[in-house]
Amino acid sequence: MSLANFLRENRAQLSAGVLLTFSSSYGQTYFIALFAAQIMAAYNLTDGQWGGIYTLSTTASAIVMFWAGALTDNYRVRTLAWGVIPGLALVCLAMAANTTIIGLILIIFLLRFLGQGMMSQFATVSMARWFTGRRGLALSISAMGFALGQAFVPVIVAALFSVLEWRWIWIISAVVMLATFPVILRLLAAERTPQSLAEQSTSTGMNGRHWTRPDVLRSPIFWLMVPMLLGPPSWGTALFFQQVHIADVKGWALLDYLSLIPLLTVVGIAVTLTSGQLIDKVGSGRIIRFYMVPWMIGFVLLAAADTLFAAAISFLFFGVGTGLQATVITTFWAEFFGTKHIGAIKAVSTSVMVFGSAIGPGITGALIDFGYTFPEQMLGIAVYFFGAGLLVWIALTRATRALGSA
Repeated sequence: MSLANFLRENRAQLSAGVLLTFSSSYGQTYFIALFAAQIMAAYNLTDGQWGGIYTLSTTASAIVMFWAGALTDNYRVRTLAWGVIPGLALVCLAMAANTTIIGLILIIFLLRFLGQGMMSQFATVSMARWFTGRRGLALSISAMGFALGQAFVPVIVAALFSVLEWRWIWIISAVVMLATFPVILRLLAAERTPQSLAEQSTSTGMNGRHWTRPDVLRSPIFWLMVPMLLGPPSWGTALFFQQVHIADVKGWALLDYLSLIPLLTVVGIAVTLTSGQLIDKVGSGRIIRFYMVPWMIGFVLLAAADTLFAAAISFLFFGVGTGLQATVITTFWAEFFGTKHIGAIKAVSTSVMVFGSAIGPGITGALIDFGYTFPEQMLGIAVYFFGAGLLVWIALTRATRALGSA
């Protein structure tokens, strides 16, 4: 089937994926971190305290996500969306109205769980299950919502700061969220039942079988991959969480620094689309071996950058890493562990990644309070990516052998 025919015949499902991933923006770090200065001022918080709250709330959301993510194996996304999307809009309104620390902790928890966690889970699990032969392509197209949100939302919000008080922006976000809800429901109207679809699927994993979540958790392959799962969410999240701090330390205007994000996004989109089709041809195993490399190079370059042009070069590499992240992780689970229990398995992966996004801001914020700027921390982060990449190679040696025996 040609690309044009694929897009035309699956436009409803693919459009739903794009809207779901875009709507996860309200719980993503690149959105929440834009309000870091205002939140710290409103609640009288230091960088370390704000990072600690973010870590606590996000860790709690990762724990809940471990169990809640498995719901996508038994219920339609359209059904689950009735609780998640209006709930996310209400949380945005709560952020606008809240004045207490306890309320802030709860709000961040819900933003991360409903936004980053469940909205992303809806999109990626749906694409992995609905598509087999063109799974990589479907995931890459649905991931355009992540790319669009990352490219345009921060710039729009930064511009709105000049004309609106920050709490009003959260109210606008809630309105936009509710406005997209009927559209998502309409696009999902023809969705098939997950469990019946899983029974019909012939996409098995290693050793020719569908792996359950307990099977995955007992596998050494999974644990060798955990540092890889943690890396980009931890330090990529910190990259966005500390964007105000980075601009200040480097002596750059915040809006000028944020203008580099669309560059990252353009590269990410190109890599996402390319990697999705490449995965369909050669498999996710060959691609995931190199997943850590662009992140490692990006942090080395940004640590040394003293101009926005130099920072832009580092953002090219971050774009490559972001583009690979959008497709390679989910296709790896589906390809090597099967699709029958993909919701539960992906929930484990998502929980690890959400936990990573929790510890990154907490660790970097604490180190900032101790006198180490985030740019000074970046070389250590690059070393982490190097080590995680070595473990991926070891895991893939074992996994590829088991997949070949299927």
